[in-house]
Amino acid sequence: MKKNDLLNKWLWKWHVIAGLISAPFVTLLAITGFLYLLKADYETPKQKHITEVQIQGTPISFEKQLEIANKNAIKKPNAMVIPTQENQATEFVSGKFGGKKSLYINPYNATVSGEIIPATTLMFKIRKLHGELLLGTWGTKIVELIASWMVVLIISGLYVWWPSRRWSLKGFFIPRINQGKQILFRDLHVIFSFWISGLLLLTLAGGFPWTDVFGANFKWMQKVTNTGYPATWQGHHFRSNITGETLSLDTMVNKAKALQLKGKVSIELPKGPNGTYTVSNEFYSNLSAQKKIYFDQYSGTIIHQANWEDVGILMRGRMWVMAFHQGQFGAWNWWLMIFTAFALCTASISAIISYIKRKRKGSWSIPKVPKKFNIGYGIIGVIVLLAALFPLFGISLIFIFILEKFRKRKVTTN
Repeated sequence: MKKNDLLNKWLWKWHVIAGLISAPFVTLLAITGFLYLLKADYETPKQKHITEVQIQGTPISFEKQLEIANKNAIKKPNAMVIPTQENQATEFVSGKFGGKKSLYINPYNATVSGEIIPATTLMFKIRKLHGELLLGTWGTKIVELIASWMVVLIISGLYVWWPSRRWSLKGFFIPRINQGKQILFRDLHVIFSFWISGLLLLTLAGGFPWTDVFGANFKWMQKVTNTGYPATWQGHHFRSNITGETLSLDTMVNKAKALQLKGKVSIELPKGPNGTYTVSNEFYSNLSAQKKIYFDQYSGTIIHQANWEDVGILMRGRMWVMAFHQGQFGAWNWWLMIFTAFALCTASISAIISYIKRKRKGSWSIPKVPKKFNIGYGIIGVIVLLAALFPLFGISLIFIFILEKFRKRKVTTN
């Protein structure tokens, strides 16, 4: 591959500038992402005294368990998770998303075994640190901006590093350990960065849907192209025909079990006399196995069944990359994300050390670009495309352009 030397220097300059600004944040994101991947390993043993119970005789009915949950929960439950083991406490869920709370009922002694509020846990705080730096909306936008520049760092880094002559297969795997610490850490940075570049782009794709600006634009695109969740998935317009008595929760559990859905199966309770029982499952190992089935709360007949195939292609793609981002496709995915987090952290720290070793005293040591270099239309097109795709990146470019103009005017004046 023959490279343009002037373009190479220009991209190197901006790679260094962007890296200096984002490297500390990238390191933090890598560390917090790694820690959050350990969520299940950390929380499962700590919550075991709540989620697991001793088997003692015959369990009481789910209907009676719901009555106990209604009396003890701060907010009445809106759903129940069907237990899959005999020693498992029954989980009754109140609220959604960040306001979710789970009350656990011991079905053998009819007592509350405990309550889990995700928003009060250490892992929730780590997730908030990872997604918004504990700074709320402003923090989310900072993370989005850094993530946008990470895409630029990956693209520019691949071009700058890619050898144009004297290829050495060893250089893709082994850092040079006998040419000084600066070269060693520089090689650690580029080797780890190269091998995770594709994984990192895929991981970033899984993080962007949570952001404010890109995420909102993506949702808008889903809406105008009708490629999100169909209206039938939410089921707001489905109604039960009021006739007789409401089916017991135990009857609905039996109906839900008969469906043989994979993964974590929940029953959403009816909201009012016209509401429906809604059975759904979470099964990230195979997203296509997820379903949502609406039952008449009186007759128990199926009003509607929504399958994963009914979901629009953009939403399906979005859910896939988000699940991949969190390592939810099984052990292979989890270990891959662990490796990505470790490699990204190593690449970021080694880049910082390499820069410090190379930096001259009294100078930022930013690579210089000859004045005769002009950006080609191809590069301008790529920049415009990235700015349109990642608006915060585009805004930051405008800000940098204005600062650069002021700097040049100041130099000219002096």
